Amino acid sequence: MGRAEERRARQRGGHRAAPRRRRSAPTAAAPAGGKPAKSFIRRLFSWKKILGTFLGLCLLGIGGFIALYMLVDIPKGANALAQQESNVYKYSDGTVLARVGKTNRESVDLSKVPKDVQHTFVAAENKTFYSDSGIDLKGLARGLYNTAMGRGAQGGSTITQQYVKNYYLTQNQTVTRKLKEMVISLKVDQRLSKDQILAGYINTSYYGRGAYGIQAAAQAYYRTDAEKLTVQQGAYLAALLQAPSQYDWAVATSTGKKLVQARWNYVLDNMVKQHWLDPAARQAMKFPYPKEPKATPSQAGQKGYLIDLANQQLEQQLMQQENISRSQAEAEVIDRGWTITLNIDKKKQVKLEQAVKSELTGKLDPKKRKVDGAVQAGAVSVDPKTGRIVAMYGGKDYFQHYVNNATRRDYQPASTFKPVILAAALQNSATTQDGKPITASTIYDGTSGRQVVDHGSKVGFGPPNEDHQNYGPITVQQAMNNSVNSVFAQMGMDVGMDKVMSTAKQLGMDTTGMQAVPAQTLGSMGASPLEMAGIYATLDNHGNKVTPSILKSAEQSSRSVQIPDPVGGQVISRTAADTVTSVLTGVVDDGTAKQRVADNSLRAGQQVAGKTGTSDEDKSAWFTGYTPDLVTSVGLFGEQSGSGRHVSLTGATGLLDPPGRVNGGTYPAQVWAAYTFGVTGSATFDLDTTQGAAVQPTAPPTYSQTPSQTPSHTPTSKAPSSSAPPSRTPPSHPPTQPPTQPPTQPPTQPPTQTPTGQITQDPIDPGGNGGNFGQGNFGQ
Repeated sequence: MGRAEERRARQRGGHRAAPRRRRSAPTAAAPAGGKPAKSFIRRLFSWKKILGTFLGLCLLGIGGFIALYMLVDIPKGANALAQQESNVYKYSDGTVLARVGKTNRESVDLSKVPKDVQHTFVAAENKTFYSDSGIDLKGLARGLYNTAMGRGAQGGSTITQQYVKNYYLTQNQTVTRKLKEMVISLKVDQRLSKDQILAGYINTSYYGRGAYGIQAAAQAYYRTDAEKLTVQQGAYLAALLQAPSQYDWAVATSTGKKLVQARWNYVLDNMVKQHWLDPAARQAMKFPYPKEPKATPSQAGQKGYLIDLANQQLEQQLMQQENISRSQAEAEVIDRGWTITLNIDKKKQVKLEQAVKSELTGKLDPKKRKVDGAVQAGAVSVDPKTGRIVAMYGGKDYFQHYVNNATRRDYQPASTFKPVILAAALQNSATTQDGKPITASTIYDGTSGRQVVDHGSKVGFGPPNEDHQNYGPITVQQAMNNSVNSVFAQMGMDVGMDKVMSTAKQLGMDTTGMQAVPAQTLGSMGASPLEMAGIYATLDNHGNKVTPSILKSAEQSSRSVQIPDPVGGQVISRTAADTVTSVLTGVVDDGTAKQRVADNSLRAGQQVAGKTGTSDEDKSAWFTGYTPDLVTSVGLFGEQSGSGRHVSLTGATGLLDPPGRVNGGTYPAQVWAAYTFGVTGSATFDLDTTQGAAVQPTAPPTYSQTPSQTPSHTPTSKAPSSSAPPSRTPPSHPPTQPPTQPPTQPPTQPPTQTPTGQITQDPIDPGGNGGNFGQGNFGQ
């Protein structure tokens, strides 16, 4: 059949098959089998391989994440920067005294931040904060990609992630840090509440102006506490976190100001969308312009001394309450974000500083008199009813003289110790050598240098009176008024020095390492104005122990320390304490403090008790005195500049009366009076006593022994007046405790009198543990 026929047959629907064509030879483009050959690229990236690779990578990523999740845990502690926080110190009225620390941060509990202010941060940074799991996967992926590509830090982190970065990690922008941030954030979200995370975030974030944390930021920008922030102010602080330096209104460019205002509006608008802010209230809000930057208060002047004592007392409480070492306690206190409120009364502190300047330091001229450069002053003022330290003077300036003169214990308190001896005699119902009770009316031999005896036996101790003054027969009251050493040296022996030192410890003196030897009757131990203020405050508080405290409260964001009551129980009887107070009013009205205190023109009817003291060679001079509502101890110390060696104060300020000597009745008494009479009003002692200067003695005087010779000098002090002065009204109520009874058995032998004027060393304590007595100027 020809081709034409075949075509016609196909057209007619014939079924004759077309002849088979001859196959050509296979080529590279068309392999045997008839299928086209695949290219190399198609063979390498087939969809099956791509899908398999993708699934493999996913499994690998999941496995890696699981391994990472198991290996990375929440760090046990914060990073070094997060642990550094400023300690904030406040006066008793809550005003800031100083901020101290390498990092200006102060953490606060979230409960102290208004709820609306909390919401400003959530609205600004992470609207889904309360519902998310701690991470933002989209933001995290974007952050990882941009970090890997070297494009720097990118946004998108949740509040939890930012808290983790601030508190646990570092600010380094690396893939490793990002992955750790993600894992830790997930775990933190599971273990901590949202409030704990938010508190951590706002307390660790940087707000500019050197401020870390919302409390420091509130002070830096609005000079207020976080708990007093308004919503508008909170929104500004929240807006700052995006660019603290660029958005600080005080230094921002015009562009920066527009940006921060836009950000502020964004925050408030988001709060409306989240139903956290009423739309009408939002429309009425105006931009809260922050205040100009203000320098942080430093530790200069008296502040450093106040801060140091507050730290020491806080460390002591932590040691006792948490059973930790001193070094551990110090590490817990310094730069750890404490808010420490002191008992310091701001007005009294200013008055004390002014009194020191007007009565002492303003008169010093080291260029004219070398000794003026050696004068150091210290003072502590205590409320005897509460035990609070209301004012303190530590030295001319914390950065010029680091040693706190108010707490140093390397100078002798001298005759300010004499009231302790009398208190010990009264508390222990002590008797004289011939068995008579020791009272304010008991007569002793006031001969200078008289050898102390113990039932007829000499003890080898005979201290001189100031200027070797002889008083002969003299009452205890007159001996206290005139600070007669020979009388109190014998009284110490009559009481028993072990009992004297025990009473000193009960009253508040640190007697560690002190020997109970006769030389201590001269106040030859070391003591501080703080210690002496505590002792006299205990006397003022009717024998109830007063341990002066500068701490009112101490709090961190997560804890507070219980501050014990500075006023304790009865350590000596009220009768004993009140009798000593009664006697000490005589020192002021008729004794060594009369000229500068009793006759001071500033005195306005205040009753005053106190005692002067001057150590050997005028190396220290004291006046510790009190009214019914305030106790203040003022000490002057001679310290050679540079070496710290103790030197004499003689000649300071060019003082001519007494002859060149600075004793307790001069500048210490003047400083005390200028301060005390400026901050106290008229008050009357409520004394439970039947003896002493404040109340006329009711019994005839008793004698400790018959003087061996006529006094070589007529006593200059007055005998107790026939009637009490108007300012010292006798109490209307009888004593609460009966008078002490004399011992049932008299001494086995009468005392012997020794020659006067001889000075010998104590055989128990050679040198007297108090220096050279030869100058004879102990006493006033």
